[in-house]
Amino acid sequence: MARTFADAVRWAREGTELFLDAADGLTEAEYGAPTLLPGWSRRHLVAHVAANADALGNLVHWAATGEETPMYASPEERAAGIERGPQMSAAELAGWLARSCAELRTAMDALTERQWQAEVVTAQGRTVPATEVPWMRSRETFVHAVDLHRGVAFADLPGGFLDALVTDIAAKRKLDALPDGPLPEVAAWLAGRPHALAGAPSLGPWL
Repeated sequence: MARTFADAVRWAREGTELFLDAADGLTEAEYGAPTLLPGWSRRHLVAHVAANADALGNLVHWAATGEETPMYASPEERAAGIERGPQMSAAELAGWLARSCAELRTAMDALTERQWQAEVVTAQGRTVPATEVPWMRSRETFVHAVDLHRGVAFADLPGGFLDALVTDIAAKRKLDALPDGPLPEVAAWLAGRPHALAGAPSLGPWL
């Protein structure tokens, strides 16, 4: 079954809560620990998720006002947001994450049905209706909650979300056939994360 807008809105909220719970209480030392993404510490990852909320907030502002506000001014700005993480303290990162998540939810909650249909442009240059924003956010929060490596696994994510994620990534990777196996493992494989599928070819990280 294809995902609906209501699904995406619900998953964006659930994913945000899951990520916030997973990141809650991280100490300075724990923030420095590696994630499931090669070369990224938890500082990098939390900064990325916080910066993504700010960036998607730009698209929500675009939809609400008609004022063209790209997610990022440039690829360099996106990279700079991630690199801010290692320079910040645990308290600063936690504050940025909480603030950016709350501001994005408030902004999305304020959009009218007509504003949700407004066209915006993603960081990859795709023109999409603003209704895609909750789906984009749900992917970031759910998948990166696993990446934090604090006990969340793909098997903990909602089945409907995993179905939609598999469909989405398989289309982006242009894969017609998928390996047999449990849905969470197939999703993890497609996302280029650790999985338990025997004999599946290696895929680089997605997202």
